[in-house]
Amino acid sequence: PQAGEIEVFGQRLDGLSQEALTAFRQKNLGFVFQSFNLIPTLTVIENVMVPLLIQGTKHALARSKAATILEQVGLKGREESSPNALSGGQQQRVAIARALVHEPPLLICDEPTSALDKDTGAQIMQMIRDLSRSPQRCVVVVTHDFRIFRFADRIAEMEDGRISRVIDDPSTLEIQPHL
Repeated sequence: PQAGEIEVFGQRLDGLSQEALTAFRQKNLGFVFQSFNLIPTLTVIENVMVPLLIQGTKHALARSKAATILEQVGLKGREESSPNALSGGQQQRVAIARALVHEPPLLICDEPTSALDKDTGAQIMQMIRDLSRSPQRCVVVVTHDFRIFRFADRIAEMEDGRISRVIDDPSTLEIQPHL
């Protein structure tokens, strides 16, 4: 930004050093990238453990937490697989597990269901929605998938880089998919 302040969870971020920003992200943010960004030389479980290990979690605890979240996203039994041996939908679920494993207060998801079939996408979105109900947690989802709208508490529509409309009660929204 050219001007103004950036404040997240009551902490001003503008003006922080790169080191302080990195520490803030490690503690407070989880990202689900559209392109997964899995580390191909690590196993599935090792990929999910990365945020915990970076935070200093002991290896055994990190492995246990990673195994638990992998089971929640339907990947029990694939822990030792290479990411390259997984389907696109399975890789997406690994990326989601990695973003969730350290229980960040802010989860940012870029097209989290883009590589998932309808049923798996609905299961994952329900899990993300359930997590968003936790105290002190915020989830932001960026999507073109109108099927995700039903999981939202609020929808902000963007046009040309600006918020053009805010819908505070998505249950009243009549879904009209864009073609």
